Amino acid sequence: MKLTLEIQTHAYPTRTPFRISRNSITEVDVVQVTLSNGQFTGRGECRPYARYHQTPASVTADLDSVRQRLARGEIETALSHLKQKSAARNALEAAWLDLRAKQTGKAAAAILGVNPPSPRQTAFTLSWGEVEAMVAAAKQAANYPWLKIKISEGGLAQVLAVAAARPDAQLIIDANEALEPDALPEFLRALSGLNIALIEQPLPAGHSTPLPQTDLIVCADEGLHTIDDLENLWALGYRAVNVKLDKCGGPIAAQALCLKAKQMGFVIMAGCMVGSSLAMAPMMTLESLCDIIDLDGALLLAEDIENGMRYDGATVYPPKPILWG
Repeated sequence: MKLTLEIQTHAYPTRTPFRISRNSITEVDVVQVTLSNGQFTGRGECRPYARYHQTPASVTADLDSVRQRLARGEIETALSHLKQKSAARNALEAAWLDLRAKQTGKAAAAILGVNPPSPRQTAFTLSWGEVEAMVAAAKQAANYPWLKIKISEGGLAQVLAVAAARPDAQLIIDANEALEPDALPEFLRALSGLNIALIEQPLPAGHSTPLPQTDLIVCADEGLHTIDDLENLWALGYRAVNVKLDKCGGPIAAQALCLKAKQMGFVIMAGCMVGSSLAMAPMMTLESLCDIIDLDGALLLAEDIENGMRYDGATVYPPKPILWG
């Protein structure tokens, strides 16, 4: 079956400046893929991420490199060629699954072999900033029982202030690799007694020293890409993983990763980069495999893609077929 590939780059302004430990952005560049067999069309989206040495141009080049394979109908070969190009592979694989769903009339969840997705509560992200600004943002997000707090080095004051302002909320503390190993034990001790669900990627990915002993659940994000990372992460003391399609290479890889992580005893968070509902939809389709949902990427944009997913307060609903799957 011959397949036609179209690639577009789209820039989405963020609702407010979005700041984490390593950068601040006011616009998100995504690559959107359309895959057609002449009768049906599927779509996918990825976000090129500088942390992983990706740009819209590099991801577009990765996708262009398999265009002739697709024209010959060699979809499996094309995906295999992109195995080490996780963002590009995710966009193409998501488009392929969407195309298959449209062609067969079978839901993407059924194709993936998972339960039909149900509405879930998503965490909502508070950008890194001054204490007063983060407290104000936490109060404005009163409808969200799960809050993800972006912090940087020295972020304890922000965490304590947000915890005091929102004692009702489950907190996910996301350092994006910014904390120092020597300071981590004291940081973790200071969080004792607070409503902390997860501590996400406190140390730089690739560290070899085990995490300090703690009753808190430490989650790998930048340190997790593929199923091959799980054993080492467990040995280091991680007990949760943030599964993102742009890191693992697409919904099929994410399904296998979630199943293996669950078998090993990890808490599984469905995560995302900042992007439109088209990027959120495939991971939402895998929600039945996940303990925590963090799919607020589209909420952080000034405007979502047409026919985006429905968000009602903290509740995110599965995508409709007109969007994906």
